[in-house]
Amino acid sequence: MSCRRAGRPVLAAALGVLAAPAAAHAYIGPGAGFALISSFLTLVIAFLAAFLALLTFPIRALLRGAIHRRTRRRAKVRKVILLGLDGLEPTITERMMADGELPNLRRLRDTGSYRRLGTSLPALSPVAWSTFATGVDSSGHAIWDFLARDRRSYLPKLSSSEVHGEQRFLRLGPLRIPRGGAGVRMLRKSKSFWKILSEHGVFASVLRVPITFPVEKFDGVMVAGMCVPDLRGSQGSFTYFTTSPDEAARVGGLVVQVEERNGLIATAIPGPASPFSKEPLTLPLTLRVVRDRREVELAVGGASHLLREGEYTPWVRLGFRAAPGVTLRGIVRFRLTALGDQVGLYMTPIHIDPERPAMPISHPPFFSIHLAKLLGPHATLGLAEDTWAMNEGVLDEQGWLDQAYAFHEERRAMWFHSLDRLHRGMAVCVFDITDRLQHMFFRHLVADHPANRGKPPSPHGDAIPDLYRKMDVLVGETMKYVDRDTAFMVMSDHGFKSFRRGVNLNTWLVANGFMKLKEGGGSGEYLAGVDWDRTQAYAIGLGGIYLNLKGRERCGTVEPAQAGEVGRRIVRGLEGLRDEDGTIAVRRVVDVREAFRGPYVEDGPDLIALCAEGYRASWDCAKGVIGPRVFEDNVKPWSGDHCMDPEIVPGVLFTNLEAVAERPRLMDLAPTALTLLGVEPPRHMMGRSIV
Repeated sequence: MSCRRAGRPVLAAALGVLAAPAAAHAYIGPGAGFALISSFLTLVIAFLAAFLALLTFPIRALLRGAIHRRTRRRAKVRKVILLGLDGLEPTITERMMADGELPNLRRLRDTGSYRRLGTSLPALSPVAWSTFATGVDSSGHAIWDFLARDRRSYLPKLSSSEVHGEQRFLRLGPLRIPRGGAGVRMLRKSKSFWKILSEHGVFASVLRVPITFPVEKFDGVMVAGMCVPDLRGSQGSFTYFTTSPDEAARVGGLVVQVEERNGLIATAIPGPASPFSKEPLTLPLTLRVVRDRREVELAVGGASHLLREGEYTPWVRLGFRAAPGVTLRGIVRFRLTALGDQVGLYMTPIHIDPERPAMPISHPPFFSIHLAKLLGPHATLGLAEDTWAMNEGVLDEQGWLDQAYAFHEERRAMWFHSLDRLHRGMAVCVFDITDRLQHMFFRHLVADHPANRGKPPSPHGDAIPDLYRKMDVLVGETMKYVDRDTAFMVMSDHGFKSFRRGVNLNTWLVANGFMKLKEGGGSGEYLAGVDWDRTQAYAIGLGGIYLNLKGRERCGTVEPAQAGEVGRRIVRGLEGLRDEDGTIAVRRVVDVREAFRGPYVEDGPDLIALCAEGYRASWDCAKGVIGPRVFEDNVKPWSGDHCMDPEIVPGVLFTNLEAVAERPRLMDLAPTALTLLGVEPPRHMMGRSIV
């Protein structure tokens, strides 16, 4: 393959590269790329694991007890309860506390302590939560963004996990029988602090912490969070069934154009690819429209549901039969979005069924089955709240809020189930709604936000203050489990600011001569029009800039001896970059090799552009589209963000502990939890205990 064609290979989900639908409208979420295991096989494995766990429990308990007794003598507390409220913003929290609206957080501050919490660099969720888990920065855990780049193809790929090995098949006529060989592995380096606790005999319950897929083995229980894929292998692909040709053309995503005949709509749900033939599996779906009663009767998988406009079904189980005895199982919820002249039906991404998982989404594998049997079906997708569907106008604000709070209630049930059973050790749970809702509703806090132009006032203008009040109630409910021998922490991984304008870093690189385009190039996605033989630098993800280095990139043009000078020229030009009205858009540019000292520096970008408040890498930049303008208004509902200079988006830390450091950092929480529970933090941790 020549260098001129290196950037255009086929995007194969099995290789874990970027899935276009999720790319632009959530966290530029890539397709996970994984080989599905049949639900039957997963259940067999789960029950065998459960049997072996019960059989070996007495021996394991004795060994754990001996180790734990040594740890227990050094412990400062019996329990650590750590409640993560993703993205809780200090300025909003402090203002509402001053107004008396957050009584539980205020009480925790007054009886313990409160600090703003320094976040990660860059302040992106996968980076921040990896730092939280390991006590090291990106150069220690190797997660720098949602995306990394493939040095050979220049295409983005998922940064947190990858397919390893090669799936082997036995051919039987037209069938391909999977024989194993492929798997998914975590790309985050360094040990999580719950793994370290486990090695010292301390139990941990870890619920929905981001970047925990695939799940790791340790002495405790886990439900994986961000980066768990849907059943199709993407980071969340909704389906929209519509009779309207106009909507079918307008909505970006998986849209199924349907036809109503005599009040009946017969269609099929697109499912995952068959592991036997690679052909997509489908499942029949029928809608019977009853307009005089303003409802439809939805029939799928042998079950039926009556649905009115604006309503959701409960979780509906789907089974995609791949072969005799092999069914890939998922769960979805439907919402009837329109029932007038045209019919519109939204279907969530197909979540892996926690009761019959197609792949391990919990540890032990049977833990998700246990929770589903006990508490009912629940969302398993890493990015469960469907921000993409709202950005595309398929879900309105009420529909999105209904979904997000339904998922929140499922998380609450898991959390309190965990706390009910915690007698010693640690429990940690991350609630995502605080992050997702602020992404989608921040424009209501900024009257002149570009996303508000031409739109009437929203009935959900108080969505964010309402959210903070609900989180305060959650804190109060959790405090009931806190006694004198419990350390309690409430934290956020970063804060939130308005996202008003986007910066296309690749367009800037072109305008300043660092990137060259082929004749007529520049409008395609994933840097399709770039002339790599003449390009010195390119941007991938939400701020990372890579030099096109000889000996590293496939078509490298920059000699290693010249890399420093090329990087300095980009820094001089980009740092302090001003918008068309003179406002500073790029606050600073970090040279990664100067700012970081860990063993995985080479895995990261060469430079990181850190935006000022109100700015972020643009949607086009995130998709690798090189448009005509460096700056553009952000008119999407996704109107708040934290992908800015970490100095302006710190998180929060509340604790019942009185003596804490004055300037705590996110990386300090892992060694703090270890210290509280009697475990000496390992020397490789960059963070320090704050107690």
